[in-house]
Amino acid sequence: MSFPSQAHIGRAPQLPPRTSALALAGIIGPVWFTTLVIVQGFLQPDYSHVRLPISALAAWPTGWIQSLNFYVTGVLAIVFALELHRGVQPTPRGRAGIAFLAMGGVGIVLAGLFPWRMVDGIPTETAPHVVGAILTFTGTGVGLIFSSRRMKADPRWRPMATYTMWSGIAVLLLFVAVGFFAIEDGTPLHPWAGLLQRVLCAVWFAWLIAAAIRLRAVSSQATV
Repeated sequence: MSFPSQAHIGRAPQLPPRTSALALAGIIGPVWFTTLVIVQGFLQPDYSHVRLPISALAAWPTGWIQSLNFYVTGVLAIVFALELHRGVQPTPRGRAGIAFLAMGGVGIVLAGLFPWRMVDGIPTETAPHVVGAILTFTGTGVGLIFSSRRMKADPRWRPMATYTMWSGIAVLLLFVAVGFFAIEDGTPLHPWAGLLQRVLCAVWFAWLIAAAIRLRAVSSQATV
């Protein structure tokens, strides 16, 4: 999809100068997360990016890296959600989308607090981690769908509204596919659980980066 140039962005409500800087959280988060996942893959030769979910990295001796990855990424997701709230025109019930996006960030932090464990040599998901995953992807998917309605009411964000809505739908559908048809042994997509989850993250991260770029453009036109 194409985005209009800054010259075509409508006049925005006044925003504090920090909004443009904090909007970078939407770019730094995906880059940070992806980089650490790739690095850990090299550190753990037995780990398979195709077969195993990202969270399984925490089950290895260097799992603290993945926990740190979750903490930082979760905080950055929350920060970005709050700054997105500043940058999009308010609407009735418009806070709901931001609340769900922030909930997704809380879920990421929770996933770091309750990591996967190695049980009899097998990376194993813990029950609290499941809760974190549900909060992360459900919150993100629903948050994107709700936020798309708010964006549609704001001329500066309208070009991203449809993209945001379909990104939310894709996140929810892919999460269902991973959770019900890939994670557990014996499920039809189990051999590709890691790959499928990475597609999910790619959809989410692509939206985050696009929204961060848009937020910075909007804030540059509306800085106090």
